[in-house]
Amino acid sequence: MALNYRIEGTLLPVLTITLSPGERIYSSSGGMSWMTQQIEMDTNTGGGIGKMFKRALSGESLFIVDYYTNNGTGEVAFTSEFPGKILELDLPEGQSMIVQKDSFLCADKSVDLDMHFRKRLGAGLFGGEGFILQRVTGPGQAFVNFDGEIVEKQLAPGELLRVDTGHVAMFDPTVDFDVEIVRGFKNILLGGEGLFLATLRGPGRVYLQTMPMDRLAQKIAQYMPQVGGGGQSGGLNVNLGQILGGR
Repeated sequence: MALNYRIEGTLLPVLTITLSPGERIYSSSGGMSWMTQQIEMDTNTGGGIGKMFKRALSGESLFIVDYYTNNGTGEVAFTSEFPGKILELDLPEGQSMIVQKDSFLCADKSVDLDMHFRKRLGAGLFGGEGFILQRVTGPGQAFVNFDGEIVEKQLAPGELLRVDTGHVAMFDPTVDFDVEIVRGFKNILLGGEGLFLATLRGPGRVYLQTMPMDRLAQKIAQYMPQVGGGGQSGGLNVNLGQILGGR
């Protein structure tokens, strides 16, 4: 039976799931935002030491938390940690999706969360998201959150898509993922796109995120005043210190 859920909000969305007796979902420890009094919690290893180790490598917490209710219906909510989108994955038995690490939000207890190694070492070293991804496998519903807006591409067999590293959010297991060096000396020095591009070859679906969080952080850092620096930024810090000190 499908979960009763709703996704609300735009810039910082929230996922709210209504649970009835007999339904159970899980998330990484610390993932829950709020819940009603009917909801019970059960913190556990989620499959033993091996599973704990794999989750840690893929960016999740060591422990997981199950949520369920024994007395009527209850609600449990999970919020996005950054501006972006929450997506629902309805996975049949044995079907998987490959997602970037640290994007898992919660899932049916029947859904398996495991780490996924990229086939080529180069993709892991230079892909912008690390060597290990996450594999979410059905049956059941899972929820993931990504940065910014989401663009879906359907790649035909052999069709190639080159993507600036960090924008790859999720793809089908049938898609071949690798990283290549940007061609052309001028492109490397003057193109402003870095040394590497991610390559995704079909068939399958590819989901791209428009605002990788690390890139947003870099942009914000450019406008942050430098403590103790000269010029306008230094003056801003002095003025703020004088104002706060005089309150």
